[in-house]
Amino acid sequence: MSKKRRNSITIFDIASEAGVSASTVSRVLNNSMPVDHAKRDAVMKAIQTLNYKPNLAAQELGRGRTMTIGILMPLSVSIFYNTIINGIEQRLEQTPYRSLVAASNFNPQEEHKLLDLLVARKVDGIISLWSQLDENYLLEIAKETPFISIGRVLPGIEKHSLVVSNMLGAYQATRYLIERGHTRIAHITGALSVPDGVQRLEGYKKALKEAGLEVDPQLIVEGDFDEQAGLFGVGVLFARGARFTALFAGNDMMAMGARLGFYRHGMRVPDDVSLVGFDDQPGAAYTIPPLTTVRQPLVEMGRMAGQAILDLIEDQEPDLPQFNTELLIRESVATVVRNDFNYKMYMPS
Repeated sequence: MSKKRRNSITIFDIASEAGVSASTVSRVLNNSMPVDHAKRDAVMKAIQTLNYKPNLAAQELGRGRTMTIGILMPLSVSIFYNTIINGIEQRLEQTPYRSLVAASNFNPQEEHKLLDLLVARKVDGIISLWSQLDENYLLEIAKETPFISIGRVLPGIEKHSLVVSNMLGAYQATRYLIERGHTRIAHITGALSVPDGVQRLEGYKKALKEAGLEVDPQLIVEGDFDEQAGLFGVGVLFARGARFTALFAGNDMMAMGARLGFYRHGMRVPDDVSLVGFDDQPGAAYTIPPLTTVRQPLVEMGRMAGQAILDLIEDQEPDLPQFNTELLIRESVATVVRNDFNYKMYMPS
């Protein structure tokens, strides 16, 4: 092996050779945390096989603080996630720490690589938003690096996990529509491969069942938390000939796409159909009409996560609460007037 090749060896090469994560290699090289004997032996053997020569200067720097907080998000072009990060950075602005933000674009393999990279960069703490990775791997990372999870509870470190009651929020939205006289309420869900989508669907069903209303599968369409999913979902409901007077969208972006779908079918919100979203994204108050939605305290969540990671870095135990949602009543919901003989049921044209 040439000298040039030896100098280009990275901890990722060692990790691949040893069959372990880059974070495990980092722990062995820096002797920063205990490592299983078998894994340590595998790393040392890989170092010998690859003739790895560590950068001693970099190692010395790695033993101190880098004054950086790694933030791993699912999607960079998202008002939702960026609002949370804004809250995190508001808290960090009051300290010497700065953020290093990476986005996986909903790709678990990319998320794995980015998380390993943040560990290799020796960030002082990591805040992960809605991680899709195996919980055992995340718990391994959390053993060596201060780690806060937003949107997902990790067993064993529940106090390091920050979540919102999605089920409660969906229940509040659906219950409000029922109180306004709606009995045929459609729902475009978020992706059912993630907890948020599942929990909001369960909240919707819970409100219907408590009111003695049927949960009609024809009124439920799986979406994917973006505007296109809302537009497509309305098209699916129309194609099914579904009868409904209101729609609860799994987030505000889908609600906006759904509103376009209604417009294209000559239906007005709320005159012909009522509409409720979830999240209270910045534009929700400025749609026509302003969107009734469920507010998640995104900035407050970010600030709290920022404080929690600072606490962990200083060896203080955080105790993150479960945030409650708030129904914000605006102008996108109308009351259904009915009697024993007749009531208006909006039918897609």
